[in-house]
Amino acid sequence: MNSQTKTTSMTPHSFDNQHLNDMLEQQKQAYLRYPLPTAKERIDRLARLKRILVKYQDQFADAINQDYGNRSVGETKIGELLTCLEHIKYYSKHLTDWMKPSKRHVGIIHQPAKAWVQYQPLGVVGIITPWNYPLLLSIGPLICALAAGNHAMIKISSSSAAFGAVLEKALAEAFPQELVAVVNGGGKISDDFSHLAFDKMIFTGSTNVGKTVMAAAAENLVPVILELGGKSPVLVHPSIDLADVAQRLAVGKLWNAGQTCVAPDYVFLPRGKTADFLDHYKVCVEAMYPSIAHNQDYTSIINDKQYNRLQGYLEDARDQGAQIISFNPQQEDVDVVRKIAPTVLTGVTPNMQIMQHEIFGPILPIMEYDQIDEVIAFINSRPRPLALYYFDFDQARADYVAQRTHSGHFGQNTVLTHVAQDDLPFGGVGASGMGKYHGPEGFFSLSHERSVMSNPKLYSLKFILPPFNKPIHKLISKTLLR
Repeated sequence: MNSQTKTTSMTPHSFDNQHLNDMLEQQKQAYLRYPLPTAKERIDRLARLKRILVKYQDQFADAINQDYGNRSVGETKIGELLTCLEHIKYYSKHLTDWMKPSKRHVGIIHQPAKAWVQYQPLGVVGIITPWNYPLLLSIGPLICALAAGNHAMIKISSSSAAFGAVLEKALAEAFPQELVAVVNGGGKISDDFSHLAFDKMIFTGSTNVGKTVMAAAAENLVPVILELGGKSPVLVHPSIDLADVAQRLAVGKLWNAGQTCVAPDYVFLPRGKTADFLDHYKVCVEAMYPSIAHNQDYTSIINDKQYNRLQGYLEDARDQGAQIISFNPQQEDVDVVRKIAPTVLTGVTPNMQIMQHEIFGPILPIMEYDQIDEVIAFINSRPRPLALYYFDFDQARADYVAQRTHSGHFGQNTVLTHVAQDDLPFGGVGASGMGKYHGPEGFFSLSHERSVMSNPKLYSLKFILPPFNKPIHKLISKTLLR
């Protein structure tokens, strides 16, 4: 398939519950036939994955663009494809060391035994992918799964139908179905997939859907990594240059039109600083996006459901007294292309819908504060976020905020980019998720840490067997039980 092939010519396979169970059984049997692939074999699998990602990069970008209506090709290639390629490079470099047994200490009464931990593949990993970054959030977990020696089944969101068809074809070219399989479809297929008896499951998506996935997995005692979302706050210290803050927030908030789980959701500015911030934010936004409607670099909202949800938040905020400031340099009609121009809200109150739900769009509510501790108390009163961003070059003050809050990630003077850092774990805490992948944690999260203990011919425990009135027992009492 060349780069000019139309994505609409691809038709994904149809699935039913029996097909899913047969596919899972096929993968489980394949794993049992060869349960411990070598480091060389795993690195080869990652290399095959890299080759197919590079080969199909244009088809992936075209398909995601088709699913969105308009999705920036630059965002797809830099934010998704490049990040995956860097992850592959990182895992290929380190997995040989991670696979080595970890020697452990043996207590004195068990000497001269030896003990260590082996890192076994789990078996078959189920990956449930959302629509917002369909390439990164399907391939990222797959990289971890393959590095750990597992087989994998990937469920693609029904909102990513064009992409799902391309991914199914691409991965079928790289791997047999018994090693890696792609499942497309929605509704009952999604529900059936979450009920399969995987050895582990990774779900990325909303908190509400995460609850249903976890309940389904519990029926088979399947452990789950939940990568959820929530409202990731930004706290700006009075000492920092607002021009710098505005640029970094504009990039993080408007990348993928805000449809990012770790996008800055709302911002706390020092009292009286909003007008200055808006001036700088406007300059940054209009430099990146001098037009909106037909600008291929500015991504559309994925579908009518999400678009209408965001419009509802804006209407509710307006009705409750918020001021809505839209940055649309050409004053274009953007509704017809399902776009929302970069928007800032002032006069925001916590009871507005936009402050009750994750925004997932290019809308930035602003609130002002007087004391840092007020903001810390506000953040701690709400569900723990996937990320918390703090702008201040004073490390002591940053440590003060970090030590008094909880979040999946703490970003100082940066937003969003930690997802692409290979050596950092990624995940939430509390309502924003559980479990981690990326970094070494990705390998270990998808491996079974099997403890091993080996005794030599000498069985030392025989010396302390009953009756418990021997000299050795008196020695133990005097030297160890104290």
